Amino acid sequence: MFRVFDNGLPMAIIVSGMKTFDTPLPTAEPAEALPASPAGRFTFKPVYRLIVALAVLALLLVIGESSLRNATTPLSDQLQTFVTIFLSIFIEAVPFLLAGSLVSGFIEVFVDQKMLDRFTPRQPLLAALAGASLGVVFPVCECGVVPVTRRLYQKGLPISMGIAFLLAAPVINPVVFASTFAAFGWEPMLWGRFGFSFLIAAVVGFLFNLAQPKEVLLPETVEEVSCHDPHPVQPMGRVQRIWEALATGGDDFLDMSRYLIGGSLLAAGMQTLVPQSALLALGAGPVASVLVMMALAFVLSVCSTVDAFLGLAFVNTFTPASILAFLVFGPMVDVKSSLMFLGVFRRRAVLYLILLPLMLTMVVAIYLNLNVSW
Repeated sequence: MFRVFDNGLPMAIIVSGMKTFDTPLPTAEPAEALPASPAGRFTFKPVYRLIVALAVLALLLVIGESSLRNATTPLSDQLQTFVTIFLSIFIEAVPFLLAGSLVSGFIEVFVDQKMLDRFTPRQPLLAALAGASLGVVFPVCECGVVPVTRRLYQKGLPISMGIAFLLAAPVINPVVFASTFAAFGWEPMLWGRFGFSFLIAAVVGFLFNLAQPKEVLLPETVEEVSCHDPHPVQPMGRVQRIWEALATGGDDFLDMSRYLIGGSLLAAGMQTLVPQSALLALGAGPVASVLVMMALAFVLSVCSTVDAFLGLAFVNTFTPASILAFLVFGPMVDVKSSLMFLGVFRRRAVLYLILLPLMLTMVVAIYLNLNVSW
């Protein structure tokens, strides 16, 4: 039989009576050790794939615009409407998804779990309140916030804090504050939007703390990097770390783009097949108006940076509380963001992410409609 000692050489163990002889067998020259690979396995390929994807997208947009401009047959009208709505939703959302993906890449490379632990409250309620305020630091819309949240979860962010950040960040940020102020001024609509968005996001985040992370997040979201890496970690220079962040952001962008495309297609299909006039006709009562405006917010999937101007267009048609519901619920949950949630959360958790903000927003808006005169 054979035994391998610490020096790596096979030794023949010959047992004869009471004597043992160790005789080295002839061995081949030891193979040259492979160089240790860095922990990050830096590569330029994701960056190149991102550039190619954006170039192809730009080409498709140019071709689509020219084909729609030349469409003259009646049969193409509905298709033209569908493609126009799809392109408007996608073009509006994709820059914010790209920005969020780049932020996600820089978080992956430059933020470690120890750094995150120093600034993360472990008490669930405080974590939910802190998460609802993170949008001031990360001003991203409902598209860009999803990859950022996923990356923060991979760094060890508490469930309650991540959910509150996911729901509140599309509203609780300086860009949306400026656009809402430009549309409504220093009116109750401005303060109501930010106050109720913060409150609802914190409450939903706190409720999600009752579940275990494995019950909420996909396995690949909570996957932890092993602390026992057999390869020594080689330090990277600043330029290489920046390229590594861009490569990671490119991977996140391409991964989340499928959900954005699917959500945009679904939203465009619903807007094409369901006439808005049919929905608007139901918006007369204090309850129906809230339900209709929340349905419009879910279907239209308008970015939170510009939805205030769309809400302003309904001021003379719908009640103020229903417009407030449109401005609060829409940035939290819409068609495209609901599909993007599937890239981070389990399906049951996504269902709760839709229903809990919906129910809380509906209760608040209906109460305001019945008891408050604006």
